[in-house]
Amino acid sequence: MFTIELLTRYWTYQEIIANLIAFANILGALLLGLLLGYERSYSGRAAGMRTFGLVCMASCALVILAGSPALWYGGISNEIMANQLVADPTRIIQGITTGIGFLCAGVIMKDGLNISGLTTSAALWASSAVGILVGIGFYATAILLTCLSAGLMIWASKLENWLPSKQSIFIMLRFKTGYTPQEAALRRTANDRGYEILTGSLHIEFVNDREEWKYIAVARDKSKCVTLSELAEELRKFEGVQEFNISYSRN
Repeated sequence: MFTIELLTRYWTYQEIIANLIAFANILGALLLGLLLGYERSYSGRAAGMRTFGLVCMASCALVILAGSPALWYGGISNEIMANQLVADPTRIIQGITTGIGFLCAGVIMKDGLNISGLTTSAALWASSAVGILVGIGFYATAILLTCLSAGLMIWASKLENWLPSKQSIFIMLRFKTGYTPQEAALRRTANDRGYEILTGSLHIEFVNDREEWKYIAVARDKSKCVTLSELAEELRKFEGVQEFNISYSRN
């Protein structure tokens, strides 16, 4: 039977304080997750503020749950299941990282030889780590990890563009029926325009009596190679090429 005495027994002073601390931790984890997710939203990615906020907040909540078994079921567990109820936070953390792995895999997309979503996937994994840190009380570390992760996603690409690097592009060529391209000629053509075909990236298919070649071309010097628009203009004039698709190789 429901009574005031039963209610006060369930909501003890210790329970109320624990819930207030949990509320504050979950709210803090949500704010840090939103901060990480904003960069992805700003960059036009599918996983944005809502996804990152939920991941960070849920990770925090699960760690708090695992760390407070004495307060489960209004503290009644201390009396009823003292010898049966054992919580291991490390197992919860392991389960979180494993579960987030499946979510991260869902945002990685492969289109031919082009892969996208790797950065978003890694950021989601970092977001779960932020939630775990907040849940176990490492607030300063969680804030630092959030700032470092957000800064990395915002400014690392600019640093990559400033440092010497080899820009790579994905190319798909679909040839006319009966036309047989030569790999040596293809490599020579790419070389004349400042690119070299990445070894092992060439993929050839034969569909509806037509050959389709896909490969990654890497710029020897990104300041001296032709641009994507210039390359597209030249491909329109190539003998034997019926259709083509070119894009920057993203990750």
